Amino acid sequence: MTRIASERALIAQADALAQTYLEGIDQRPPYPDAAALAGLGAFAEDLPAQGRDAEETLRLLDIYGSPATTASNGPRYFGFVIGAALPSAAAAERLMLAWDQCASSFDNSPVAATVEKIAAGWLLDILDLPRESAVGFGTSATACTLSALSAARRSLLARAGWDFDRDGLIGAPEIKVVISETVHITVKKALRLLGFGMARLIVAPVDAQGRIDPDRLPPLDDRTILCLQAGEVNTGEFDPFVPLIAAARKAGAWVHVDGAFGLWARASSRHALTSGVEEADSWTTDGHKWLNTPYDGAVTICRDADALAQAMNADAVYATSARDAQKNLTLEFSRRARGIPIWAALRTLGREGVAALVDQHCDQASWLADQLRAGGLEVLNRVVLNQVLVRCGSDAETARVRETVLATGAGWFGNTVWQGRPAFRLSLSSWRTAREDVARLAEELLKAARA
Repeated sequence: MTRIASERALIAQADALAQTYLEGIDQRPPYPDAAALAGLGAFAEDLPAQGRDAEETLRLLDIYGSPATTASNGPRYFGFVIGAALPSAAAAERLMLAWDQCASSFDNSPVAATVEKIAAGWLLDILDLPRESAVGFGTSATACTLSALSAARRSLLARAGWDFDRDGLIGAPEIKVVISETVHITVKKALRLLGFGMARLIVAPVDAQGRIDPDRLPPLDDRTILCLQAGEVNTGEFDPFVPLIAAARKAGAWVHVDGAFGLWARASSRHALTSGVEEADSWTTDGHKWLNTPYDGAVTICRDADALAQAMNADAVYATSARDAQKNLTLEFSRRARGIPIWAALRTLGREGVAALVDQHCDQASWLADQLRAGGLEVLNRVVLNQVLVRCGSDAETARVRETVLATGAGWFGNTVWQGRPAFRLSLSSWRTAREDVARLAEELLKAARA
């Protein structure tokens, strides 16, 4: 067999195995059973002295790997905001992998640079954010938050007359950071990596639903970064952007919004939840959450395009590029074109399709919450978005109900802690999840609670 024929046969086999996996996704248990987990021992082998057959390697992955996957690409995964990959986005990713582009600049990949630039404009349009903003396609909300906060600190220092690129942080004016009491851990991680000590962060008190209380907002000044949330991770709530951003504007502070999944409410009938968020300075969101693109695809958006481009600049004497080249807007120099699956999803869904996707999950969450309340379970949040936060009387009862339902295969969902006590969180975000999947989950939860 020639090299080309061998390559074609291997890729065709991988495609066939992937197709078989997807054909059974509706029947696959949301979480692997004990036998599947035990099968992972097959991978515990020494590094071969001589290479093994490629087809054998692929079969090993399928035989022992496929059964040990969480079926987050299926209809009954409610554990996190992880949308199943849309066929259009997954197919675009498949072709993109065959291209194997280093999507750093137009010179390295004209098609990647062109399509990602179009995707950037579409994102600003559908999310209704300032059209002059820079858009960087990164790996995750963590990486994108790191980029945005780097640009924020650098800009605030420049306004104070400090050259961060030349002089670093030693002796620099202090930049303060105000975070929500319910801030997402990825924002804390980004701040920690940037050298903002956890003990020095200023924590803003929140109300009963996890939103920053404007009346108790700590003092801000022109050397402050204020971090807000569009979609609190447990309740799905939104900080009151209008008064908070107005206070920040008056003080000269920089406002960053973590909108990993909640920012997509702007593309739906829930647009009013995000009122005023467009006045911030930077935003992060994910494609691999509510837009249902494959992992990993996230977005940094910065109103001041130069601020992001200068903070992330990676031009070298052998590789200079335009200001808006993706290597100058993201952490990575060598990168794949993460914006292409986002472009494919947006083009295939269109404005109406994205709205329908988001509204579907919000409606499902509201219906589920109503069923659980009627059955005597305690729903802890208002359910304004796609998150349903539940408690079952005692802490022990909450744990028992969750374990009982997980064993039925009706869905997988995780534990959380809300206001100091255990709870569990049901997230709806997969395009595959139909009303009957949600109805089955409700039925099993109520049955377990009655038992």
